[in-house]
Amino acid sequence: MAAVPNISFEDIAAAIRVAQLPPCDVVLGIGSGGTVPASIIAYQLGVPLRIDWFSYRGPDNSPVHDTPRLLRGSHLPCGTRHVLLVDDVSVSGRTLKAAAKRFADLQVTTLVLKGHADIVLMPHLDTCVRWPWHYCCSSDHHEHGP
Repeated sequence: MAAVPNISFEDIAAAIRVAQLPPCDVVLGIGSGGTVPASIIAYQLGVPLRIDWFSYRGPDNSPVHDTPRLLRGSHLPCGTRHVLLVDDVSVSGRTLKAAAKRFADLQVTTLVLKGHADIVLMPHLDTCVRWPWHYCCSSDHHEHGP
C-alpha cells in the first residue's frame, strides 16, 4: 500500500500564488475542509471571508446524507455580485452545487485544491492526500509531518 502524500501549507500557498484567480467581492469557504484555503485566498485578494458549514460526509469520507445539508450559512456583504466558492476537495460536486444554489442570483466561481471545479489548483493530485490541517496537530506529526 502506497503512503498517503502530505501536502504542506507552502504547497498550497504556492499553488494559490500562481493561480489566475478571478476578481470577486467575497471568498466563501466550505467548512471544514475549505476553511484554510479560503482564508489564504481571501487574504491574498484582500476581500472578506465567509464560511458555510455543511454536513454530508462522515469521518471516513463516505456520504452520510443523500444531499449536503447546510448547518450554518453566512451572510454575504451588501453589494456582493461575485462569490469565489472554495473547498479543499470536490469528488461528486454535490457540496459545491448545494452552496452555489444558495446564491443563484450571483456570479459564483468554484475553486478546489483537488477534484472538479471551475478552478482546480492542484490537478496533478489524483490520489488521496493528507492536508496540513489534518496532520499538523496529530500525535504522529513527526512521522508524517512536512
